[in-house]
Amino acid sequence: MAGAVRQPIDVQSLERFISQNVPEIKTPIDIKQFGFGQSNPTYQLTGNDGARFVMRKKPPGKLVSKTAHQVEREYKIIHALENTDVPVPKAYCLCENDKVIGTPFYIMEFLDGRIIEDPTMPDVTPAERTEMWHDAVRTLAKLHRINPRDVGLEDYGKPSGFYDRQIRTFSAISKAQAATVDVDTKVPVGQIPHVEEMLTFFRDKKFQPKDRGNPIHGDYKIDNLVFHKTEPRVIGILDWEMSTIGHPLSDLINLTTPYYMINQTRIRNLPAFTEGATPGLPTQNDLMKWYAEVAGWDPSPDLTWGIAFGFFRATCIYQGIAARWAVRQASSAKAKDHAQARHPMGQLAWDHVQSALQQTKERPKL
Repeated sequence: MAGAVRQPIDVQSLERFISQNVPEIKTPIDIKQFGFGQSNPTYQLTGNDGARFVMRKKPPGKLVSKTAHQVEREYKIIHALENTDVPVPKAYCLCENDKVIGTPFYIMEFLDGRIIEDPTMPDVTPAERTEMWHDAVRTLAKLHRINPRDVGLEDYGKPSGFYDRQIRTFSAISKAQAATVDVDTKVPVGQIPHVEEMLTFFRDKKFQPKDRGNPIHGDYKIDNLVFHKTEPRVIGILDWEMSTIGHPLSDLINLTTPYYMINQTRIRNLPAFTEGATPGLPTQNDLMKWYAEVAGWDPSPDLTWGIAFGFFRATCIYQGIAARWAVRQASSAKAKDHAQARHPMGQLAWDHVQSALQQTKERPKL
């Protein structure tokens, strides 16, 4: 999955740093860049003994958002989880000195396993498909049951007010992204459809889920997991840029989003997630049951609100890709395609907000 370097770095400077700080890597090194990673450029480093490692760095140039691209936070949480039952790659070093390669970066273990982009997992047996999804959910629940204080993450985020902070953050980010002007066309990225109406709904305390205060990944999904080469189990979670202390509902909705993409031809139709359409693919009820068994709480009452907010959040992320594309900072080879999905995704978010409002009106008063 690693190929040509699209965003060059100073190899000699990096090698000097590695020689002084990461003895596990034998210089000189060979560098390739991964195709994945919408936000932070990600590289494969191969030492002269053939051992492979991974480097994550901030993108070059002036950043659109100060709250994005937090490689320092990625390093902190991966390092904190190394001695828990949550599978993460070993973190070797963090460099916050811009003078080494131009931006902060960290280096971690290369996990030799399977990264599966298609959540239907087409190349495995039905039994393996069931267990791989089961372990993805089980792994997430293991993360969510951790007490932040037990692993030194008590200052990683606030235990209360998670969704209030999310709303403020994504509101500010979306506003900045909307104003970003394309370097060639001079046309701004533009607002998310119905953004103000959606924000009014999400801010209403009558509808918000109650605080929980668990460690959360922030972008938990099948293609951010590394599965064992031959066994149906997760050996590592990647891409911790958006991690914090917050509400576990956010991660759970992010993981199960494909189940809400049936008949969504405007963006990405996933009919394979219709119940019974794909042998071995678990139902949503299966996932919630498995999660509750390990995490110790039932997320079902908050799902409708969570789905609506999840799609709004995803829309902001797609808009962010569009903003980075506009200033030519996008690191993924698929960035332009993802950027174009922001308008239909925004409409889908608005549809789910309306559904949540309707459900609230129909709910009997006790």
